Amino acid sequence: MSEFLTTRELAALLRVKERKVYDLAAEGALPVRRVTGKLLFPRAEIEEWLTAGASGRMARAEAATRPLVVAGGHDPLLEWALRESRCGVAALLDGALDGLERAAAGGCIAAGLHIPEDDGGWNIETAAKRLAGEPVVVIEWAKRRRGLMYRKGLPRRIAELADARDLSFQSRQPEAGSELILSVLLERAGMKREHLRLVPAVERSETDLASAIAAGRADIGLGLEASARQFGLEFAPQIVERFDLVVWRKAYFDPPWQTLMRFCASEAFSERATQLGGYDVSQFGSVRYNAD
Repeated sequence: MSEFLTTRELAALLRVKERKVYDLAAEGALPVRRVTGKLLFPRAEIEEWLTAGASGRMARAEAATRPLVVAGGHDPLLEWALRESRCGVAALLDGALDGLERAAAGGCIAAGLHIPEDDGGWNIETAAKRLAGEPVVVIEWAKRRRGLMYRKGLPRRIAELADARDLSFQSRQPEAGSELILSVLLERAGMKREHLRLVPAVERSETDLASAIAAGRADIGLGLEASARQFGLEFAPQIVERFDLVVWRKAYFDPPWQTLMRFCASEAFSERATQLGGYDVSQFGSVRYNAD
């Protein structure tokens, strides 16, 4: 048995990705030797390091490299709760797929997802696959009604996507979960994107989408009931989606996230969800996935 471990051997021992081993070595968090540009880890010192509580040091190092940011899909209730709770966690809500990639790259402590899956579920298989081996937990944030929001005064009643064929349709950025849901709804309707008269410019949040329609820059779009209400738009519900938060397990128990969770257990949070409309927060906090 060699007295030194390679990066790959140490990653296998710790059950982390090789990239994480490189990060820990760069931070001076574990014993390492550098020989002609190659990292070697003395087996005896690594064993002492593990015995002395390496898991705790790894968790602290992990937390230190992750900014206090929630990324992912835009949600008006989440945006409000982060601000009102004064938890100190910032929002960078630029699409569910964007958030998933930021989570995988260590760019956030949590990401909001509303990604439809082939079995009719939401988010879990996607998160488990993309974040395989990472210490994450997925909790439910809310169920949300999504549908066709459209400006008043259109020449006909809007009930389904087929009714939008000749109307200017406002889309979102490709990374947005709503674009994935739009693809699902189009397939169910036997339609393709070419059947929609898409507005060239995209809107990057639920609020911006509703604002564009209210301002007359488009006739219709696929958005949240809460945003339609905010801007006085008509709304035809199409689907109930589940919006989850994938959270780094260490960050979940730290004070900023716990401050947010306590606030979301308050009456003020429930009242806000009711006022916005289209939300069901009765299962808020339910664990939907807990990585091994």
